[in-house]
Amino acid sequence: MELILALAIGLLAASGIYLLLRPRSFQFIMGLSLLSYAVNLFIFSMGRLSRGAAPLVGNSTQPAALADPVPQALVLTAIVIGFALTALFLVVLLSLRGLSDTDHVDGREPEREE
Repeated sequence: MELILALAIGLLAASGIYLLLRPRSFQFIMGLSLLSYAVNLFIFSMGRLSRGAAPLVGNSTQPAALADPVPQALVLTAIVIGFALTALFLVVLLSLRGLSDTDHVDGREPEREE
């Protein structure tokens, strides 16, 4: 299970970085979203992965057997902030598109090879 989670985090981070390097604004926003999802999964995995166990009450009173609730709270906060940031970026993208008639980051269309 840890291998699948590590591959998912790596794939999301690589896709996010690739999209961040693209010239279009929408691809940039999607890259930021994918990168934030990768970071959220990484932080969430720091709270230990265990199947069929309660998050705070375990079979023993050992602190090592209990899940850490702090990464869960951090990820929940990051999801809310990420959603608000994505909504703000989309509003800015729509207004930029209306003002400049393009969605390129630098404001000009790329040259086409013929």
